[in-house]
Amino acid sequence: MEITDRVFEKEVLSADVPVLVDFWASWCLPCKAIEETLKELEGEYRGKVKICKLNVDRNKFTAQKYNISGLPTFIFFKNGEPVFREVAAKSKKELQDMIEKTCFTSGDHSVG
Repeated sequence: MEITDRVFEKEVLSADVPVLVDFWASWCLPCKAIEETLKELEGEYRGKVKICKLNVDRNKFTAQKYNISGLPTFIFFKNGEPVFREVAAKSKKELQDMIEKTCFTSGDHSVG
């Protein structure tokens, strides 16, 4: 799901499930390379984890708020709070592992 600054609070911060936000840009080749993988994961985790994409060039407010400097950047949100952050393209297995670890296990994975 593509989101914007305008709907970020509703779709991410107020979500009733964990949310993975992919911060990306149209000129970012690694971002484009993982598009299909994210679509697959969106289907696999439907109802359990929401996967959203936010274009940093079109949504500068949110990108600045979360200090996005490298792309792609993935931030997981639980209960409206960022709990885990990773920068760089990932394989499907790496993303699945990140989702499982962050969203379905207990423990502190806070963003530092």
